[in-house]
Amino acid sequence: MKTIDVRGLSCPAPVLEVKNVIDSGAKEIKVISDCGASTENIQRFAQNAGFTIAMKKLDDDTTEFILTK
Repeated sequence: MKTIDVRGLSCPAPVLEVKNVIDSGAKEIKVISDCGASTENIQRFAQNAGFTIAMKKLDDDTTEFILTK
């Protein structure tokens, strides 16, 4: 599983990071994000790319995604 930490990045950088990993052929991706707008955009992009999404909110306003194809 590939892990991407996009905390501190503003849109569209988090989505572009996810796109790069998806384009590299990854089938399981863990994404850690702390930006609300990025959270929605990451979900939408991953769904459009055919990934299923498991999302978990962490205590520090961080969201962890597990994307699986």
